[in-house]
Amino acid sequence: MELWDIYDKNKQKTGRTMKRNDWCLKDDEYHLTVLGVIVRPDGKFLITQRVMTKSWAPGWWEVSGGGVMAGEESEDAVKREILEETGLDVSGCEGGYVFSYHRENPGEGDNYFVDIYRFVMDFDESDVKVQEAEAAGFKLATVEEIKELAKQGIFLHYDSIKQVFEL
Repeated sequence: MELWDIYDKNKQKTGRTMKRNDWCLKDDEYHLTVLGVIVRPDGKFLITQRVMTKSWAPGWWEVSGGGVMAGEESEDAVKREILEETGLDVSGCEGGYVFSYHRENPGEGDNYFVDIYRFVMDFDESDVKVQEAEAAGFKLATVEEIKELAKQGIFLHYDSIKQVFEL
């Protein structure tokens, strides 16, 4: 069973945990997730397409990410998620933490912080090994292609993270 730390409104751990996806958070309680943007030196970004069996946003495009496990640090979590979902190890790559945002969903028990990371990595398409349970495939996309997917309404979190593509 995967556990997540519960954070207060100041993004400090409370010492309590919750079961993954057990939306039991009170107002002013949060869990922490991460998103990892990978860009090649040629300016193309690695994006993945969610499998059609996902209950939320099946077939949409996204960057790697997920929940931070209890006791885990944000940077370790993003590196783990990227490795699990793409097969790429961004340890030692240029880049790192860029910014955070948060969402509050009163009465739903699902308030969260999101830490955004960006890494520059030179890799070939043959290096990418997507996690088949998570992703139907991947593509190397330009900023313009990502903006077009967002315009179509099929790129997750775009409005919250769009500035990371413009750095």
